[in-house]
Amino acid sequence: MDTVLETLAALVRIDSVNPEWGGPGEAEAGTFVKRFLAESGLEIIEDEVLPGRTNVLARLPGRDRDRCVLLEAHLDTVSVADMTIPPFEPEIRDGRLFGRGACDVKGGLAAMMHAARDLAESTETPPCDVIFAAVIDEEHHYRGVTALIEWLRKCGRPIPEAAVVAEPTELRVVRANKGVLRFRVTTRGKSAHSSKPHLGRNAIVAMAPVIEALDREAKRLAEETTHPLLGPATLSIGLIEGGAQVNFVPEHCAVSLDRRLLPGETGEAVLDEIAAIVEPLGAELEQPPQLVDEAMETPAEASVVATASAVLAAMNEDPEPVGVPFGCDCTKLSRAGIPSIIFGPGSIDQAHGAVEFIEIAQLEKATEFYRAFLRDFGR
Repeated sequence: MDTVLETLAALVRIDSVNPEWGGPGEAEAGTFVKRFLAESGLEIIEDEVLPGRTNVLARLPGRDRDRCVLLEAHLDTVSVADMTIPPFEPEIRDGRLFGRGACDVKGGLAAMMHAARDLAESTETPPCDVIFAAVIDEEHHYRGVTALIEWLRKCGRPIPEAAVVAEPTELRVVRANKGVLRFRVTTRGKSAHSSKPHLGRNAIVAMAPVIEALDREAKRLAEETTHPLLGPATLSIGLIEGGAQVNFVPEHCAVSLDRRLLPGETGEAVLDEIAAIVEPLGAELEQPPQLVDEAMETPAEASVVATASAVLAAMNEDPEPVGVPFGCDCTKLSRAGIPSIIFGPGSIDQAHGAVEFIEIAQLEKATEFYRAFLRDFGR
């Protein structure tokens, strides 16, 4: 029987780069997951979300069929551009496995697969039904988890009481994460020949005071906002574009912004705040925003948090819940009314990196955690 390390290596060998980043997508990885779980006798459900891109789900019956818990991980990875190691040739050295997706999030995916298989092949029935979902498109537009939520609502079974989402958290229980709002601010000018700039109006020059005002807002957020687990809200200008060619006075300039949201903040309210800053300076917000994904915070007393912390304490790992600044599928599940945590092996510092790797010891401990969590949740 394959070990979790062997399963992870097999997953890393599969190119499942999201089509948005020039890859073939999740089909081959999904087929691998389906075959692995079906061999254990688990009920397999396939839900095609987009042509050739399918969520793979498995169900393990529990003692109480009217209750269930969800494990969720994504199948896709980011691009292999700029990687300095072979992306699909997993190498094991120094107690680590290297390759694209090893950390984000095929390590967590493999650990969940083994936990579900081990429980299915054991003589022990979990307290409630277990649903395992391997979904598409987390690295682009979250259409996999959106379709999963729709499927859960329509499948004729109870909505999960809790969810554990695999992401690299270094074996910490994450009960809060920041949301993200991405949008563009534009200035408009008047084109003219660069030999007679007085006949035009320079949109790039007009953007300068807007950028200064946005930078002041970023500093204000750093000083005046905070959350006990997440720290301050943030604002970052990530892109600027403007003009057509060097001998034109530019008639258009745009900056793209990334605003990380704290629990309780809404995208709509934050956009209103930004509009109040930039519109008096002659700029405007492009609508609708490119992305809105509001923050998550699961109460410390929620059963999913308490069970996860108790499992980690029994494993002699740090049981104290933490928060993270990055987003994932967890926020969508939480907004759908499913109390959720993020947990997995690996560090977010290695995710998407030129040299991506995962600590093998964390991979094995994550498998132990998921297995114990499924045995304990709902007792």
